Amino acid sequence: MSFLSAPVSSAVTAQIRRWVLDAFPRDRSGIDYDAPPGDPGWFGPDSVTWRIHSEFPGMLAGGLCALMLQLLHPRALAGVYDHSNFRQDLVGRLRRTTAFVAGTSYAPAAEVEALVERVRRIHARVAGTLPDGRAYAADDPELLTWVHVTEAYGFLEGCRRYCRDVPEAIADRYYDEYRRVAEALGARAVPASQAQVRAYFAARQPQLHMDARSREVLAVLEGVRLPVPLPGASRDLFLAAGAALLPDWAPPLLGRDRRGQRLRAALAARLLRGSAPLFRAALGDGIAARACQRMGRDPQSLLHWPA
Repeated sequence: MSFLSAPVSSAVTAQIRRWVLDAFPRDRSGIDYDAPPGDPGWFGPDSVTWRIHSEFPGMLAGGLCALMLQLLHPRALAGVYDHSNFRQDLVGRLRRTTAFVAGTSYAPAAEVEALVERVRRIHARVAGTLPDGRAYAADDPELLTWVHVTEAYGFLEGCRRYCRDVPEAIADRYYDEYRRVAEALGARAVPASQAQVRAYFAARQPQLHMDARSREVLAVLEGVRLPVPLPGASRDLFLAAGAALLPDWAPPLLGRDRRGQRLRAALAARLLRGSAPLFRAALGDGIAARACQRMGRDPQSLLHWPA
């Protein structure tokens, strides 16, 4: 941050902190991230997961990328479309998803197990039929795997594109680690490396397409107003950043203009890559830092990949 004076840096990080905490307030989950001391949760301070999930710009952009991919799968989309109030409260849904990812990543083990069991109970109640007569269920292992892989892909690529370089071996390790949550929810045959994720996406592409439902959900997503200063600009920046992470085969399915997307993606990448250190400074007392302190570890250790 040498290009900024100390007073300017402080002012910028204060604004970023207010932006993030207004959009995603803390301490609403009821989870105690500070105790019991020495409890590593499901991943721990030597994991790649703790490092990748500590990067806020990559996680938000990656989560939006995942949503765009998820709406291409009609059966995966159906549970949200038929059983949630996403039209009226998309921000609330984003917050709940964020809380689940944070909890399963950093909470003590008993809290993680309770979170997973709660979501399993919710999934068990979500089922229905598509307009074409096909049945769907939120606890279908195939759909759980799709949702997980799109999220893991988005989080990894968001970190890689906007926050820090991710070596190939570290990326493979991340996929292998983070699949634990998906498998606990009921997913099966979850890809455990970059090569397996690429093969998985290639195998699923024939099932993917845009329909009236997916276009409606995309329109709601593109119109969301975060409860922050400049909500439209904030939304557009992170949506462009999320779209820039999409695999090459996805933008044509989503009906996106390639040239316009490339220009927006380049701008988003420049802005987010330059601001990643500011986000770290602004959110230095966040959940990842608290989890490190619970383990008696310096939060700065998350800036370095594990051996």
